[in-house]
Amino acid sequence: MARKHNFYAGPAVLPVSVVKKAQESLFEYGTCGIGIAEMSHRSKEFDAILEGAVAAVKRLYNVSDDYGVAFVQGGASMVMAINALNFVPEGGRAQFVDTGTWARRAIGEVARKASADVVWSGKDVAYAELPELSSLSFDADVSFVHMTSNNTIAGTQFREFPRTEAPLFVDMSSDFFSHPVDMNQFGMVYGGIQKNLGPAGSALVIVRKDLLERIPQGLSEMLDMGVYVKKNSIYNTPAAFTIYMTSLVLDWLEKDIGGLENMDRINKEKAGLLYDCFDASGGFYRATVKNPAHRSLMNVTFRLAQEPLEATLIAEATAAGFIGLKGHRSVGGLRASIYNSCPTESVREFVTFLNDFAKKNG
Repeated sequence: MARKHNFYAGPAVLPVSVVKKAQESLFEYGTCGIGIAEMSHRSKEFDAILEGAVAAVKRLYNVSDDYGVAFVQGGASMVMAINALNFVPEGGRAQFVDTGTWARRAIGEVARKASADVVWSGKDVAYAELPELSSLSFDADVSFVHMTSNNTIAGTQFREFPRTEAPLFVDMSSDFFSHPVDMNQFGMVYGGIQKNLGPAGSALVIVRKDLLERIPQGLSEMLDMGVYVKKNSIYNTPAAFTIYMTSLVLDWLEKDIGGLENMDRINKEKAGLLYDCFDASGGFYRATVKNPAHRSLMNVTFRLAQEPLEATLIAEATAAGFIGLKGHRSVGGLRASIYNSCPTESVREFVTFLNDFAKKNG
């Protein structure tokens, strides 16, 4: 059976070459006589996989030795909880830019024990806009400043970040490794793996090592970020298969794509195809984010002028092999998630479908 065009928001599409290699490795990894999912996380084979993945992370983002890299089970939501416990003391304070659901989840974790100050919120504009970075003001004495780089639900994206005196923490779950960033401007970047890097089951964290000294004593080891970094992600059994798949995707990014500058160019081309289609449709399609500078290159959200036609479009698109297009249940509409691994040809074919649908129904 032919593979369909996968526009799900996560777990999401993976490179075909990666899936095929993993398929072979499930039966036997290399010549070790067992499959990758059966392998001990303490074996020399898995050591090499983990070390290779960490090394690729550092090369792709040009990460200095001032930072530690760790895989954390439980996804980005687990890291949000860990961050609140690790870096914000009782009665302390962190500052947030509220750009939607996942930003609010990080706010909620800190608010359990300390002050979670919202510097800017997009709630009144349905999170369809972003603030100008120059308009934001952050305090130097807060535990950290937190941002979410890409809003999977509303379809907005920060591609640049403010310079802050307090450590800047950024949840990059849905645009991890999609374009180059200067890692030195962050105290921490983190994100769930299941959108741009591999299957669900883990988060990836890149954290400035000096911040680990702030972690209070007496926390459970499973809630101590310092333990994850010091134990090289294997204090307990990690999500080994997820890490293996991530290592393959990182290898694909380096060798097949040629690095993050090339990945960024491809992502801009893919998103441009869709946004140009909407903007040229005479109002038949409407990008939910009006300002082109705020539009996500990862999650393209849109509506139809005749909203009752949206269900028809989704049904016909699904029958034609384009899946995962229904917008998040909290906002409705449509969403095409075109992460790194989404082929440009899938987007081209979907644009052809959209143009044909508009001609038939416009």
